[in-house]
Amino acid sequence: MLYNSLHKKELKLSAPFKRGVCTRVATMTPKKPNSALRKFARVKLSNGIEVNAYIPGEGHNLQEHSIVLIRGGKVRDLPGIRYHIVRGTQDTTGVAKRSQGRSKYGAKRPKKSK
Repeated sequence: MLYNSLHKKELKLSAPFKRGVCTRVATMTPKKPNSALRKFARVKLSNGIEVNAYIPGEGHNLQEHSIVLIRGGKVRDLPGIRYHIVRGTQDTTGVAKRSQGRSKYGAKRPKKSK
C-alpha cells in the first residue's frame, strides 16, 4: 500500500520494489521513549511519487542524486517512514564488517583467513 498524504488515501502499489532518486538525506529523532539519530532519505520514485525511506545498518554512502531501491516496511518509532532502502543494490553499498544477518544489509560473505 502507498499512502498519498495530499489526498489522504491509500493507493495500491503492485510492486514489491521501486527504484528512485534521493532528493534529501537527513536524520530524525525517534518517538518517546527512544533516543537516537536515525538516518532516512527523501526519495522520488520512478512513478513520480516522493516518499521517505529509512536507511538501515551502521553507516551509509548515500547522498543527493543517489539511485536507490526501496521496499515496504515501516519503522515503528519514526513517524512518516513507511519504506526501507535495500542495501547492496544500485548506488547503496552493503554494511561493512557485517558477519551475521548479512542478507538484510547487503554484505558479502567474508573471506576465510587461514
